[in-house]
Amino acid sequence: QVQLVESGGGLVQAGASLKLSCAASGSARSTNALGWYRQTPGKQREFVAAIGSDGVADYDFSVLGRFTISTDNTMKTVYLQMNDLKPEDTAVYICSAGVITGVRAFSFRYWGQGTQVTVSS
Repeated sequence: QVQLVESGGGLVQAGASLKLSCAASGSARSTNALGWYRQTPGKQREFVAAIGSDGVADYDFSVLGRFTISTDNTMKTVYLQMNDLKPEDTAVYICSAGVITGVRAFSFRYWGQGTQVTVSS
């Protein structure tokens, strides 16, 4: 089992920046990829970004160039630097842990509870 705890969410104005953090604990050795998803009420969870232990990252097109995912050397903490935030970025951001399945391909098995990000116009 892997436990994931997110932090760093909040209320900001459009154009501002936020940095989310997620700490992984438990059987983290069973995973080699960390990622971020987001979810709004009534919609399915959607992919935001992911990174593998090989350093290869992938992003959803909607955040490309604005968001940056990174990890510490132990792959036990993952960050999401979010710049130039837009109202449509408002969502609960959920951390995930899993494995690399291919080039820029990941499978996530563990999920955090999420942290709310609200961007006002």
